[in-house]
Order: sequence, then C-alpha cells, then structure tokens
Amino acid sequence: MTNPGLPGDPAMPTAGWVLGAAGLLPQIGVVAALVAGPPAWHAAALTIGLGYAGLILSFLGGLWWGMAAAARGVPNWVHVMATVPSVLALAAVAAVTLGWPIIIALVVMGLALVATLVVDQALARLGICPIWWMRLRVPLSCGLGGLTLLAAAIG
Repeated sequence: MTNPGLPGDPAMPTAGWVLGAAGLLPQIGVVAALVAGPPAWHAAALTIGLGYAGLILSFLGGLWWGMAAAARGVPNWVHVMATVPSVLALAAVAAVTLGWPIIIALVVMGLALVATLVVDQALARLGICPIWWMRLRVPLSCGLGGLTLLAAAIG
C-alpha cells in the first residue's frame, strides 16, 4: 500500500515512511532518558545514542552503495561517499573508547546525519534514487541529527 502522494509524483511507500519515522524512536528514548531519567542512566543513554547514530549513519552509506550498485554509469565519488559514513561512525566510537568526550562524538554524529542530505540531494540529481527520496530523507536526517545534537547538549 502507498500514500496518495502528490499529483504526478510517484507515491512514497507507506512502510518506508512509517518504519523511517519509527527509526526516530530510539533517539527520542535517549533524550527522554537524559531529561527524565535518573542521573545513573545518563552514561548509558549517551552511549546508546552514539551507537544508534553510528548504526543509522552506516545504514545510510549502505543504502547509497546499493543505489550505486543498481545504477549504471555512477561517478566514482558515490562509492567513496558510501563508505564514509561507516568509517566516520567507527572513528567516533574509537575516539570515545580512547578517552575523547562522548559529547564531541555525539556532535560530530549529529552534524554528519544532517550532512547526509548533501549526498542524498546529489543522488537525486543523478536520478539514482526514488523521486520521493528527499521527502523521506529530509525529515528523518534532520530529526535524527537534531535529536543526536540535543542529546549532546543535554548530556
């Protein structure tokens, strides 16, 4: 089943929108734990928030790789950019493991999630993603990136 969409615009799959929006729930839970939970939860909440941001960032890179693999004549930069999210997520986790403040890692991850929109827009211009892609990606990237930055600000 799909949403009616806009006239002349292929409809976004309902499951894509519902599951994408549900993907914000873990980071909403992190922020809720930081705001309303006991102080003993803060370290765990921040760690979960960092891990989830890295997981989703890596997932986006995988989506880009899949789009590139399915298309013909894709510029090499698409494959390069598809690997950057996983490397960045690993670097953030490694930095925290080596003693860097988790708040800095959360800020980097939050900004990276929002910055994924630059690649998404480029993929849209190349015509290798669905026409409705940006209508899904903008609220989800801004939402998850914003929630990750909010967790950093509270933490």
